[in-house]
Amino acid sequence: MTVLVFLDSAYPDGRIADAGQPQLKVTDTGITRGDGIFETMLAVQGAPRKLQAHLARLATSAEALELDVPASSVWERAITTALAEADDDGELVVKLVATRGEEGAGATAWVQVSPLPKELRGQRLKVLLLDRGYDSTVAQRAPWLLMGAKTLSYAVNMAALRYARAHGADDVIFTSSDGKVLEGPTSTVLIARVADGVKRLITPQLESGILPGTSQGALFATAREAGWELGYGPLVPEDLFTADGVWLISSVRLLAEVESIDGKPVATSPELTKELGALVDAVS
Repeated sequence: MTVLVFLDSAYPDGRIADAGQPQLKVTDTGITRGDGIFETMLAVQGAPRKLQAHLARLATSAEALELDVPASSVWERAITTALAEADDDGELVVKLVATRGEEGAGATAWVQVSPLPKELRGQRLKVLLLDRGYDSTVAQRAPWLLMGAKTLSYAVNMAALRYARAHGADDVIFTSSDGKVLEGPTSTVLIARVADGVKRLITPQLESGILPGTSQGALFATAREAGWELGYGPLVPEDLFTADGVWLISSVRLLAEVESIDGKPVATSPELTKELGALVDAVS
């Protein structure tokens, strides 16, 4: 069952709506132009994971789009209402969405809570490398491209996933036109290197125009406490093939191990996956 709660100034804790009925006007610019932002997180036993990190990233995305959205406290109350209405102690997907709304009418914002698709757990991925069409310095040169914002304009990301599946793969790692590893359509890339007893976890540089991963950031914090060394790229495709493990991490799927890239096997490690998975599970 999907629960829908709109952020509405007349309802301090949010307005519960029927998710089975039409709720948006076809003239909403979130529909007509993809002009809006979103965040997706996991809730376990009624509690959302990494809530403050997601709210902070939502605010950063809103600032990049010059979009006036409700304050974090308003989102928190609506999330609480939605989770109480869902009344489910299992794993739930919590999605926050804000569009620019109809022309001149102000933002439309809502919280959606739905069950977690069970097939997302325990995946091992076949991945394709796909060129995103930008070089790794575009975020600095062209901020209007909104490279670090989580916007509703996901048509390219979804097209990349469809292309991967049509060619026998499960997911994608984007590369820049100048040969740097970037991110997945819905995930952050991680690699591990182990040498002389030292374990190092590395992710691509944020300056390359990727979305700052809330799950990657939380994992890095717990991994540091567990004795891991941490690094931020730059990474090139060859680094993926020479690593001791490659993963895609996201807030809903969590940690997914990559087993092949462009049809070529990469190193896998059940031990490292188990260790990193436990660190991910420890995040609140």
